[in-house]
Amino acid sequence: MANFVLVHGAWHGAWCWQRVTATLQRAGHRVHAVTLTGVGERAHLLSPSITVDTHICDVVNLIEAEELQDVVLALHSYGGLLGTAVADRVAQRIKHIVYVDAILPEPGESWSSTQSAATQQERMAAAQASPHFSLPPPDPAKFGLQGADRDWVMRRQTPHPGNTYQAPIQFDVQRVAAIARTYVSCTRPALASIDPSRLRARDAACWGGAWLPGSRFVELATGHDPMVSDAPALSQILLDSAR
Repeated sequence: MANFVLVHGAWHGAWCWQRVTATLQRAGHRVHAVTLTGVGERAHLLSPSITVDTHICDVVNLIEAEELQDVVLALHSYGGLLGTAVADRVAQRIKHIVYVDAILPEPGESWSSTQSAATQQERMAAAQASPHFSLPPPDPAKFGLQGADRDWVMRRQTPHPGNTYQAPIQFDVQRVAAIARTYVSCTRPALASIDPSRLRARDAACWGGAWLPGSRFVELATGHDPMVSDAPALSQILLDSAR
């Protein structure tokens, strides 16, 4: 039996993993899908005081409170940023990290670091115009979702805490690189803001040369929310990572 900890991306919540959670549980594994502070069913806690460190603590505290070992840590999108710092803090508890079309950060970077100046300005302006300094959710069609899947995600997305956007993280590259890692690149359609991370995941210079050894790269022919659009394929990648 493996211990899975599933960390969603921006504007999402634990709800987005429902289809994956069901498959992993049927296979006999323990699954914990985190909802980060201020989003999903915790949207009532939305506040300018929430930072990326708040979200790091959400995940670290879950792992420690549940006394989890040999964790398969699945990180979607923005979750790749904070989850890398989680792996640094509780490396002894992590068996495998799965970056699901996720930000692959370098030390000292923030969510905004790999995005264009225009995107950064647009998002910060939107946060300043909001009542709780938050980032409004995009249309899920941007993630390649259509029909009922798009509508399902559209109904559930919530604004994301704005002070997570420019906050940098620090981590020990060697400590995190000692953990087995998989990068899942979603290609149809490929979300442009993840392109820098996709390139890094195949770059021998990433993490000063420490990323490629001990990592694998997998492509899924689906959009940015594979836990919705291709849950069976993503679930199989997660199950493979638990072996």
